Amino acid sequence: MKKLLASALSGAMVLTLAGCGGSGGGDRPFEGQELHLYNWGEYMGENLIADFEEQTGATVKVDYFDSNEQMYIRVANGESFDVLVPSDYMIQRLMEEDLLQPLDKSKLSNLDLLSDDVMGLDYDPENEYSVPYFWGTVGIVYDKTKVSEEDLEKEGYNIFLDTKYKGDIYLYDSERDSFMMALKALGYSMNTENEDELNEAYEWLLQCVQTMEPEIVTDEIIDNMAQGRKALGLIYSGDATYVMSENENMGFYMPETGTNLWSDAMVIPKNAENPELAHAFIDYVCTYEAAMDNSSFVGYTSPNEEVMNELAEGDFAGINAYIPRADNDNDEVFQYDAETRTIIAELFSKVKVAASNA
Repeated sequence: MKKLLASALSGAMVLTLAGCGGSGGGDRPFEGQELHLYNWGEYMGENLIADFEEQTGATVKVDYFDSNEQMYIRVANGESFDVLVPSDYMIQRLMEEDLLQPLDKSKLSNLDLLSDDVMGLDYDPENEYSVPYFWGTVGIVYDKTKVSEEDLEKEGYNIFLDTKYKGDIYLYDSERDSFMMALKALGYSMNTENEDELNEAYEWLLQCVQTMEPEIVTDEIIDNMAQGRKALGLIYSGDATYVMSENENMGFYMPETGTNLWSDAMVIPKNAENPELAHAFIDYVCTYEAAMDNSSFVGYTSPNEEVMNELAEGDFAGINAYIPRADNDNDEVFQYDAETRTIIAELFSKVKVAASNA
């Protein structure tokens, strides 16, 4: 997925972070209590947990996952967590299956600090169940010394079929994002349920892997593109931010035909053991201090508007990947549909087999 080194920290790995400062006074309202957080690996600021523990007196236990589906299995099987950080379409699924509890907004005083562009997205239009954690887009990272912007503007995602770049491209090992790319290249919605359109996208991807000799990767794309090893690749905007900060020859382009506007957000499961502390944590993450720690360290875009603007003009100045595009009507948020997801998974497995045999 889009998190750096997530797979290395996934599964059974559990980290318990002891509170700083020992026992405190009455201004530490959750002294001795525990928050159980389930988050992506390498997706928090260096001081996020320690500072929350210091302020509240609570202890935070963190489990890590490397895919929404891995997280879903544990939640659906009844394991208890106080806060989850799933992606948009998975939040929709958890809502539909009645696995989340509505938020008590009287306990969330910092929501007005968040950008309107990432609030009220289609999967939770009233933010009844979720509060944004990070957000971004998917686009094309490219070596400006090898790839012309003219080609990108003319071809969009079809540049991945341009034999000029044969053997010099990365595809991302994600069925959703690969089909997004193919569907958008063909002018279709990435949320289509039309099997003919899905099959056209499958044929597009087959053509790519059979003629272009792509390397199909996950997080390897980050360091590899930072080192200029290929001409271009499909990448998450937060990872592109890092690549561009490391190598001035790298650029980031989002085709006008549209892309995936994604959001990872904090939610409280229905069986959470400490929803009061969960609300306190969610509200804390929205603050300037916590959001700055998160975004400056991880490189993904903060929903806190002040932090987002400050980093865009500071640490990430001149890096267009940091601020997600929010003014293109062709951009979409992924929606969950079980039948379509099954079809795409089956077709993408065939694409990968074809790639291995090419």
